[in-house]
Amino acid sequence: MLNNKPIGIFDSGYGGLTVFRSILKQMPGYDYIYLGDTARAPYGNRSFQTIHQYTWECVQWLFSQGCPLIILACNTASAKALRTIQQRDLKQVDPTKRVLGVIRPTAEVIGNYTKTNAIGVLGTRGTVQSGSYVIETGHFFPDVKVYQQACPLWVPIIENGEHDKPGADYFVKKYLDQLLSQSGDVDTILLGCTHYPLLQQKISENLPANIRVVSQGDIVAESLVDYLRRHPEMDNGLTKNATQRFYTTTDDTPDFDHYAEIFFSAPVESAFAEIKC
Repeated sequence: MLNNKPIGIFDSGYGGLTVFRSILKQMPGYDYIYLGDTARAPYGNRSFQTIHQYTWECVQWLFSQGCPLIILACNTASAKALRTIQQRDLKQVDPTKRVLGVIRPTAEVIGNYTKTNAIGVLGTRGTVQSGSYVIETGHFFPDVKVYQQACPLWVPIIENGEHDKPGADYFVKKYLDQLLSQSGDVDTILLGCTHYPLLQQKISENLPANIRVVSQGDIVAESLVDYLRRHPEMDNGLTKNATQRFYTTTDDTPDFDHYAEIFFSAPVESAFAEIKC
């Protein structure tokens, strides 16, 4: 294990497992470590400073496990911590390592999905308040209008296993109605939180048939494949033994494994990761 150079995948909790699932499907031969900071989740309502601190601590832990490349499979962390990590922290610690997020690769292609040039983004308060999707999408598709809606109750509903229950319907419809009230032109809705694919069926059921729902997993996976193709020096340094390890910052690993299996669509056996604050 000491010589392993796995790809690190980080999320504040379980949602990043939906992205990991897509990455693993496209790149099954690589070694991976997944870290969920479930002891301090959710991140969505926390300050920029706190999210950066938590994310950077977890990134450094993944570095200590041998990861030269880390994917922040968390929209909130990508929105509020990634820029500081890339522009300041990595230069001070090890400029040869790389940390990538999920917002930019999504923004690079999301404009291709809309015919009306009107996109809706559903996300946590932190992601919406950052304005990251509005800014990044504007760089690639200046004619596309982005409408945002925070859905603060969706992550707790999902992480408490209520996403497929009738009680979730009210809150799904509530936030969708608030989003669509901003514009009648929206024909594409991005699930700007990696938890939200678990609600995708209910979301689609509460939308007009002409509105397309887009989740990020495949987009991020395709972007990572392209990144490694363009950076062979990184790809050649990654080990490829087809291993996957899972870690959580809570010591109740059976509980983590139970919920992780729902997101990952496969059994998960995790270990405890002690993060030094």
